[in-house]
Amino acid sequence: MGKDYYKTLGIPKGSNEEEIKKAYRRMALRFHPDKNKDANAEEKFKEIAEAYEVLSDPKKRVVYDQLGEEGLKTGGSSSSGAPGSSTYHYTFHGDPHATFASFFGGSNPFDMFFGSNRSHSRSNGFSFHNDHSNDAEQDMDMDEDDPFAHFGRQFGFPGGMNNGFPGEGRRRRGAPSERLGTGRKHQDPPVVHELKVSLEEIFHGCTKRMKITRRRLNPDGRSMRTEDKILNIIIKKGWKEGTKITFPKEGDETPENIPADIAFVLKDKGHAHFKRDGSNIIYNCKINLKEALCGCTVSIPTLENRIISLPCHDIIKPGTVKRLRGEGLPFPKNPSQRGDLIVEFSVRFPDRIPPQSREIIRQHLPQS
Repeated sequence: MGKDYYKTLGIPKGSNEEEIKKAYRRMALRFHPDKNKDANAEEKFKEIAEAYEVLSDPKKRVVYDQLGEEGLKTGGSSSSGAPGSSTYHYTFHGDPHATFASFFGGSNPFDMFFGSNRSHSRSNGFSFHNDHSNDAEQDMDMDEDDPFAHFGRQFGFPGGMNNGFPGEGRRRRGAPSERLGTGRKHQDPPVVHELKVSLEEIFHGCTKRMKITRRRLNPDGRSMRTEDKILNIIIKKGWKEGTKITFPKEGDETPENIPADIAFVLKDKGHAHFKRDGSNIIYNCKINLKEALCGCTVSIPTLENRIISLPCHDIIKPGTVKRLRGEGLPFPKNPSQRGDLIVEFSVRFPDRIPPQSREIIRQHLPQS
């Protein structure tokens, strides 16, 4: 069962854009780990951010409504008919504080109510006060529809509350959001994805195209847009599992951060015939007892879809290994040379032997 993003934000499935924003504002302020000291607040804060990232983006929401979380994240097919929506891959960027920063415009939403000279703690560039009165804390928790409603009444802001903030002038010169946005930008940690590749793709080399959705700053330096980009990931012959391919600064961009690097780490897919051991590949060849004792010729598949005939004249014991030189994967640093195809034999023994055959075997097999 995938995540229910609507349930996470506490809204029905048919909610509109404003209702989604209102729900995120309420839930994010309630569960921000610098305000909420519950043990699960950090994880809840992250789930709320991911839910908002999906439901506030029309393309992601369409795919999620049709295919659920698994379809959204594994690249399911959408039937919406929208251009470019036939296949969609989404991975949450993992930084709920960046989502919070984007939503609130980089300011500390609590600072305007308590002033800038109270003691506070910092988290990801935001300051949250620790010395609210018990009455204020209790009132905020009770008013679920608007966590700022109590402060609007108590302090009597002129012009009322606009989307949770006082009046229209919160962006004017000297506003708290601008005073707090003057710090040096920092780069977020790399966003790392696992990229599964088949042995055939490693053998031949390939290029994979990965569609990412990211946020980018508009020319005004404050507002942001969501855009898609195709990353071309070049997989070279023989690359080993764990190889990392990095795309510098292709992550989300906000007024407070330098975009994170996006990295892909190669992971070998399972194969129907082979196991990988560095640049060698291992094939398990099963033969019966008669073939093991009397000799046989076995057919060994290769990654090039050729079949190699391997004659076996000697007795094959369980665990016997034969090596086909140069039939493995290319060496990463010298693709013109290849590792080996290692054939490991396993012997199938019969479940029973007729008495007359048992006697013949007893007479002809050596004692030791």
